[in-house]
Amino acid sequence: MVDISTIPGTMKVVEDVRWLDEREERAWRALQFMHLRLDGQLARQLTSDAGLSYPDYLVLVALTDRPEARMRLFELAKTLGWEKSRVSHQVSRMAERGLVNKEKCGADRRGAHVVATGLGRRELAAAAPGHLQAVRRHFIGRLTPEQLDVIAAAAEAVLDGLDGTGGG
Repeated sequence: MVDISTIPGTMKVVEDVRWLDEREERAWRALQFMHLRLDGQLARQLTSDAGLSYPDYLVLVALTDRPEARMRLFELAKTLGWEKSRVSHQVSRMAERGLVNKEKCGADRRGAHVVATGLGRRELAAAAPGHLQAVRRHFIGRLTPEQLDVIAAAAEAVLDGLDGTGGG
């Protein structure tokens, strides 16, 4: 770990910071590195087995979870936790490949719906079995049912707080 107190002009900042204790740092770092490595593994699997990027897959899953596989662009951004510009660029790339369509929103002329196409649905259906197998191999299969319950509860508590519904 870098000792920032040795950097000129940082002593006041260092004194005002409530640093993580050993337990907190262990949990936080483990979560960060687990997330990064899992995302990398899953991204490589999707690309090599199905020709989809991980962002492609996430967009298609979010869309197909909705009736008619459609969602407003801003709703998609919120669902994925991405900036609107990132979603817009991702959707444009996917539209060029025929995985999604952008349709004008009748209620709001400035808005747009993103809709999974038949091709997008077929690509998702083809990619899902291999992706789920990788999720089981790299994540689910390494944990007990009790550990899965603890992770789910912890993740839901954090997500509730981030969504503003958890009072935190």
